[in-house]
Amino acid sequence: MEQYKRILLEKFDTRQKVITELTNLEAILNLPKGTELYISDIHGESAAFDYILRSCAGILNEKINDCFEDSLIQEKKDLLSALVSYPELILERTNKSKEWYKSTIPQLLILLNFVAAKYSRSKLRKALPQEYAYIIEELIYSDISLAEKKSYFHNILGYVIELREADPFILGIARSIRRLLIDHLHVVGDIFDRGAGSPQVMDELLRFHSLDIQWGNHDIIWIGAFFGSKACLLNLLRIAARYGYLWDIEKAYGLNIRSLTLFADKTYKENAKFRPILGNREKEFTAKEILQLEKVHQALAIIQFKLETQLMKRRPEFQMENQILLDKIDYWKESLTIDGVTYSLQNTCFQTIDSSNPSELSLEESQVVDCMLTSYQGSPKLAKHIELLMKKGSMYKVYNQHLLFHGCIPLKASGDFQPFVLHQAQYAGRELLDFFEYHIRLASKNKEIGDDFSTDLIWYCWRGKSSPLFGKDKMTTFERYFIENTNTHKEQENEYFTYRNSKKICQFILEEFGLTSQESRIENGHTPVKTGKGESPIRGEGLLFVIDGGLCEAYQKKTGTAGYSLLNNSYGFQLVTHQPFQNVQKIVESPFEQTSLKKVIEDVEERKRIKSTTIGQILLEQQQELIKLLHEFYDC
Repeated sequence: MEQYKRILLEKFDTRQKVITELTNLEAILNLPKGTELYISDIHGESAAFDYILRSCAGILNEKINDCFEDSLIQEKKDLLSALVSYPELILERTNKSKEWYKSTIPQLLILLNFVAAKYSRSKLRKALPQEYAYIIEELIYSDISLAEKKSYFHNILGYVIELREADPFILGIARSIRRLLIDHLHVVGDIFDRGAGSPQVMDELLRFHSLDIQWGNHDIIWIGAFFGSKACLLNLLRIAARYGYLWDIEKAYGLNIRSLTLFADKTYKENAKFRPILGNREKEFTAKEILQLEKVHQALAIIQFKLETQLMKRRPEFQMENQILLDKIDYWKESLTIDGVTYSLQNTCFQTIDSSNPSELSLEESQVVDCMLTSYQGSPKLAKHIELLMKKGSMYKVYNQHLLFHGCIPLKASGDFQPFVLHQAQYAGRELLDFFEYHIRLASKNKEIGDDFSTDLIWYCWRGKSSPLFGKDKMTTFERYFIENTNTHKEQENEYFTYRNSKKICQFILEEFGLTSQESRIENGHTPVKTGKGESPIRGEGLLFVIDGGLCEAYQKKTGTAGYSLLNNSYGFQLVTHQPFQNVQKIVESPFEQTSLKKVIEDVEERKRIKSTTIGQILLEQQQELIKLLHEFYDC
């Protein structure tokens, strides 16, 4: 505390400086809170995610309408919206004359001033491009109704154009507008897998000005692999092969999968069950490339099953004996008995399995795994991405009196918290999430070990019965590959997913995390909302929002939409329905037609101020410390 006091004294060494800062803090605390965007389950759909950020989940078009009303025709509004969202593209395609710049830049400045109205000047200054901050401030604060100021304004603007700085100037203003429209971003899990663009999504998050991340089950295997879990690594690579983006992440992260490709090519043959799911990307692949992916897919699946079997045997405390299947196969008859029923196995690819020791890797498989793990852990770009996940990420977050987590809070049939019993101790509710987060962070310090207890627990987060990120009794990946009877494919969801419809249970969960305010809500991801079947993203009588982004093409036939995101501004919550992303060209041509649909969940008369937010609490504490300091100056 004394050290903090010394820092304050160095910065505010006079009474006047303290008074100025107290006045500044008081003004900030009484400003309306900024807009937060909640999104989850991006699943590597980088173009769709980029569009949501660029369009500010539809807020941009609303602000353009509110700002210009009838003073701009729709065609001009369309152009302005497209210019703010995709300035690089519009500037490249537009025939730009001096007159175009002189009419367009003032419109951008008017919009910037409009969206900045609820912020302090210091906050606006931070949002502006540093190289143009002075010029922009001079322009937006010029009262051009006065003849002298009008001339001043046009002289500055004309000089920017003459110096050929108009394009970067426009780029900077567009980014500033978007930054002010979304003050803070919450990514409620599952950035990775399914789509090819996870590296691009992570690059965008690295650049984003203010965010937090709640880890999802797909994120956790990328984290676990980086900390040395071979089982996690094989899961993420198998999924990449299955959905056809293995070579995309190989290129993005500089992964070495040559030894895997050579091994798979000589070991496995064509197997339609392992044909990659390519969707709209199928035309990008040759028949030879698809066959190669089939073979690699088989190799990764078999190695994964072996490594997971080893792990489950190594950790009997995980109580996953019923999921150890390799040891139960009759390799002569190619059959498997589950719960007393014998099933014939189809599309098998057991070439490397030794029936006397099914989970043992062959020498070549071991070399392939070691090579890939070394390459994965040695990727500089991936290291930056994992660092961001650890710095900004957590199992859950309490922010502005709301509770954010990706998967579930495991519950028993009775509605009580389901405990995870381990080493004669048990963990449930908030304590369960804290327990897993402790071990995830512990594993980050021991990444050279790889199969230590903490790293194995990260894999358990991926598919364990008591995992708050998974939320099912088991994962039936093996059965889906090799058994045609769909009864074996069933995965029983945790009771949470039924109970989250109950207001009482939602209140019970909120109270577990110290949230008793009537304003508190739960923001949850993980499960696509089947809108076509009448499901709603609003649960628990309005206490819980399921905001699965649904951006992944593979889910959209089930959901009927591209999922949901959530906005929270000073007036409350708005639910955003996303339409399937097609291409940038259609958005640029008709941005107002592509905008997302919104449903106002709350519409309160009194705006929420910064003083009642999480950041506000920090500022209030600073204010109290400054008041103490001010008293010391008066005492002197």
